[in-house]
Amino acid sequence: MSTYCDHAPGHPFHGPYHDHEYGFPVRDDDRLFERLILEINQAGLSWLTVLKKREAFSAAFNDFSVARVAAYDDTQRARLLADAGIIRNRRKVDAAIHNANVVLDLQDSHGSFAAWLDAHHPLALPEWVKLFKRTFRFTGPEIVNEFLMSTGYLPGAHREDCPIQHQIRAQRPPWLNIE
Repeated sequence: MSTYCDHAPGHPFHGPYHDHEYGFPVRDDDRLFERLILEINQAGLSWLTVLKKREAFSAAFNDFSVARVAAYDDTQRARLLADAGIIRNRRKVDAAIHNANVVLDLQDSHGSFAAWLDAHHPLALPEWVKLFKRTFRFTGPEIVNEFLMSTGYLPGAHREDCPIQHQIRAQRPPWLNIE
């Protein structure tokens, strides 16, 4: 069975993501928000499509600044829906703005989005999915699984024999603490 670790290395988009981001622990709230927005936008599309549009997403969403996106109004929503550089899906755009406000609430209640994730770790994937569905919009099982794997909260981003796995383990991702 072919895995991401087999086909990503050397690819112009998948390679850098595989080698430097996927599965590495993320602590910065804007970067966590970025991953959540990218995973939401991948729903129904290929990851390559999202990676190719990543720079446009970053520009459209003010480098994924939680505070700035949370303040978006109808004018900003219309701007996003007219931006051909990103995925112009009303439900995904609305989810991004709504979820930015949720992250602000989590920052108020827990100190940060990362601290909220830490407060619920470790959970089994079905429990994470229930929690995310209660908390955020547009977060089904695949989105939650990929978000948590990509940010180091769940194992499985890389095969054990992938050289990147050793680098990730050295950074002590949250999932490593439950093995």
